[in-house]
Amino acid sequence: MTRALSGAALIAITVGVVWFASDGVFQVFAAVLVVLSVRELVALASASDLRVSAFPVHVATLLTAYVVGRQSGYALEVAMMAALVAIGLGALGSWRGGANALATVAAALFPALYIGLPIGALMAVRAFAGPRVLFLLMLTVMVSDTAQYYTGRAFGRRPLAPAISPKKTIEGAVGGFVFGTALFVAAGGWWVPGMPPIFRLGLGLAVVALGIAGDLFESMLKRSAGVKDSSALIPGHGGVLDRIDALLFAAPIYYIFLKYV
Repeated sequence: MTRALSGAALIAITVGVVWFASDGVFQVFAAVLVVLSVRELVALASASDLRVSAFPVHVATLLTAYVVGRQSGYALEVAMMAALVAIGLGALGSWRGGANALATVAAALFPALYIGLPIGALMAVRAFAGPRVLFLLMLTVMVSDTAQYYTGRAFGRRPLAPAISPKKTIEGAVGGFVFGTALFVAAGGWWVPGMPPIFRLGLGLAVVALGIAGDLFESMLKRSAGVKDSSALIPGHGGVLDRIDALLFAAPIYYIFLKYV
């Protein structure tokens, strides 16, 4: 019951913010996602015995998301360069010896790429394509994720990636592809009418595939750190990263396709 109620609340909040919020409110919502996600990623790094200075990482990731969302190419270069210098200086001041300096600096730079770029891409898609086009991406990922779960429970026999996520099956992934792509093709006919059906099919397949990869990627990070969930923030669902992991891989290709293809 707790999982169902919190899931319903998450869906209601997401729909409300994506469809009806002003640009300013949506940007604040995205910033909150960044902060919570970075906090969880820093905690995963700590569980992996990598001590990361949280403040410069939060600033660098927020700045990256902001400039990508604003679609400012030159500003992104400045943001990434500033992030490199700030995080490098932070590492110099905090390192106390040991053999993990390179891994620690890499873990500090990683959130700007893993979280900042995709969330910035979501902001940009809403800005230049509109709420319905962004919601199409999110709905496709949600439908695919749900189909993977129920198809896997009903028909799952062969593990998809046993070393990373033993419960995920090939049959569940197939269900995700079928239902997620079908949703994208059908709903895209209303929400993105200018996109030819063959393009919707290809992009739908890519979104589902990258969503599955993003889910597995975050599972790999958690398994490596020896934790089950990224946090206990959302009752029955884990943390923010557990809810947006598929979007973090699907959003960049969606943004690139819509903007350049």
